[in-house]
Amino acid sequence: MGVLADSSFDIVSKIDRQEVDNALNQTVKEIGHRFDFKGTGAAISWSGQDNIEIKANSEERANAALDVFKEKVVKRGLSLKIIDAGEPKLSGKEYRMLVSLKEGIDQEHAKKISKMIRDEGPKGVKAQIQGEELRVSSKKKDDLQDVISLLKGKDLDIALQFVNYR
Repeated sequence: MGVLADSSFDIVSKIDRQEVDNALNQTVKEIGHRFDFKGTGAAISWSGQDNIEIKANSEERANAALDVFKEKVVKRGLSLKIIDAGEPKLSGKEYRMLVSLKEGIDQEHAKKISKMIRDEGPKGVKAQIQGEELRVSSKKKDDLQDVISLLKGKDLDIALQFVNYR
């Protein structure tokens, strides 16, 4: 009889760009229709691949546009942890705010997560850092479920997805 193969899954932090784009387009529409945005020069658009730029004639309107965007992001089933918004900065006559999208698990978070699994997870569960993701393996599938529950209960400042469960 062969040795039981370990079960495993990967922890990743990926962004569904299509959903972010949909949220952005919905925000553009809403800003265009809402009375409180009339004449404020409020606009939101992509700035490169990983950033979104918000412009408005006041800090308040820039922040209000960000709030509309966040609302659309949540409605599309995405985590707000993917958004890293800067402060509105005055540039000429308008305020500009850069919103970065956070994707991938950096080394610091990867180490923190694997330490959490070691310290608080079931015995015999292994976590290996593989680039911007972690592979978690164990002989018992139930232990893997426990690790997922453990991590979902933690307040980490990055969005996690659990994939390739086998």
